[in-house]
Amino acid sequence: MEFCYDSISSSCTRIIKSVSLQCVMYFFMMVLILATVCGNLVVIISIIYFKQLHTNTNYLILSLAQCDFLLGVFVMPYTMIFAVEGCWYLGDLFCKIHTAFDMMLCTASIFHLCSISVDRYFAVCNPLHYRTTITYEMIVIMILSSWLISGLFCFAMVFLKLNIKGSDDFYYTHIDCVGGCFVFFNEVSGTIASLFSYFIPAFVMSGIYLKIYLVARKQTKSIKDIQQQLNDSVSRQQETKAAKTLGIVMGVFVFLWTPFFLLNFSNPILHYTVSPILTETAFWFGYLNSACNPIIYAFFYRWFRKSTKIIISGQIFERSSRCTKLLAD
Repeated sequence: MEFCYDSISSSCTRIIKSVSLQCVMYFFMMVLILATVCGNLVVIISIIYFKQLHTNTNYLILSLAQCDFLLGVFVMPYTMIFAVEGCWYLGDLFCKIHTAFDMMLCTASIFHLCSISVDRYFAVCNPLHYRTTITYEMIVIMILSSWLISGLFCFAMVFLKLNIKGSDDFYYTHIDCVGGCFVFFNEVSGTIASLFSYFIPAFVMSGIYLKIYLVARKQTKSIKDIQQQLNDSVSRQQETKAAKTLGIVMGVFVFLWTPFFLLNFSNPILHYTVSPILTETAFWFGYLNSACNPIIYAFFYRWFRKSTKIIISGQIFERSSRCTKLLAD
């Protein structure tokens, strides 16, 4: 048995991994981190730089990409080192900051997806009032709310120790040790955190996108073969396509994060018998979502493919490139 700190009696035990396994883990995790950082950086640069992409929906996508980018830069590398080495050597304070920041970014991501679903709902289901309802000011409120609410909730949960309140004896006896950085929830805090950060927003989004799907089908039938409404038809088809693409983004998020949140919710109920390796695997499965969004944009958004080519080729340094036509009229 090996310990993180041999000279400290309360040190965590270290799970020994072979050098070959550590190399494999580092390789795949580094690939995931680089894909997350580079992919979302391209999204951020594209929306900020190209004037034609300055739309309400894209501002929400921009903020979502910033969540994923920050996750890839400031959270995932430290999680990777802890997962491979088996010990946390960066101190208790940084562990709390890392944990709270991790929780905040994941929560903010799903709040952004909720805001995007509301934006798409008005664009597809109530297009006549879209411009007057989903204004630039409303988008700013949505973005700030997503960041502030998730930040206050997650940092309060960690730094006020609300996640262990009521289970202090169990936590400090069986979980807490020097060299560890574990996310612990008792039954109450685990239920509240899972509902607030995932299950309720996911349920709301699913309902909104189901409504969008039903309305989009109805609109497609109603405008069929009506030449007089051709321009309106094209516009609505574009809005519907955007809704479908962002619905796929939401679906991928739900698919990749559901295993972790189910384990997070059920582990306290099962008296913490869920394998830590299983939880860690589900956690990285959720991290995969941050790298998937740019890939989805590349498949479904022509503007993203065009902007990526301009950025990679260096044409972005030409003055006229800022006004490049990326979207069809």
